[in-house]
Amino acid sequence: MMKTMIGVIGGSGLYEIDGLEDASWVKVETPWGQPSDQVLTGRLGGVQMAFLPSHGRGHRLSPTDVPYRANIDALKRLGCTDVISVSACGSLREDYAPGDFVIVDQFIDRTFAREKSFFGTGCVAHVSVAHPTCPRLSTACAQAATGVRVHQGGTYLAMEGPQFSTLAESKLYREWGADVIGMTNMPEAKLAREAELCYASVAMVTDYDCWHESHGAVDVAQVIATLTANSGQAKAMIAGLPALLGAARAACLHGCDRALDHAIMTAPSARDPDLLAKLDAVAGRVL
Repeated sequence: MMKTMIGVIGGSGLYEIDGLEDASWVKVETPWGQPSDQVLTGRLGGVQMAFLPSHGRGHRLSPTDVPYRANIDALKRLGCTDVISVSACGSLREDYAPGDFVIVDQFIDRTFAREKSFFGTGCVAHVSVAHPTCPRLSTACAQAATGVRVHQGGTYLAMEGPQFSTLAESKLYREWGADVIGMTNMPEAKLAREAELCYASVAMVTDYDCWHESHGAVDVAQVIATLTANSGQAKAMIAGLPALLGAARAACLHGCDRALDHAIMTAPSARDPDLLAKLDAVAGRVL
């Protein structure tokens, strides 16, 4: 058994969490640069918690500029075992309405300007992201989200941004079978898997993108209005997680915490010592 530590990555509209005991903002140094912000640490319901605003307090960072590797490294370095990403999204389905929460279980990655792996030349690794979220953690998020309509399962299309979709793109993504669209869950989910963290994504629907004829094109004012209404529900969901996850946990039944067991391809004699040093937190278990 190990101690549970819940890491929360807050996307647009979620820049803090309430009720933490012994709360303090701490600066975390990582080999991948500075995280988006300091990390708010404390305890909630007897469970250690860490909160990191993805865009930084004040929403300083665009989706492309979020330091995804530094963020995941910082949470792993602090001791997080479970990471929940809460973010805004657009809906590509009539029945996923603004105000709904979607517990994402699949992704289509359309980003192209971001570093997507901790590994590379000098230490090559290939992890499976066939099932990129943790079913145990996702179920806990669904159970904790009371007072809001929750959809268990959905495919999140990650676009580069920062612009919203064209109408042609929005229609294409619907044809592909994507359910929601956003800008921040990739490469975040891939990096969490490389760091052997259980990861869940809760997408808060703010709009119908631009495909819905009766709703028109999405705009920031519309997004902010819905986010404001949803932020309280998101904080309530987070507050319910400690009781569901517990203060201690066993090995992940789905293998999230053992993702690197057979992933590293580079022979020990050919590994780059400098890269290995940078991997101390995310891959120290196997290196």
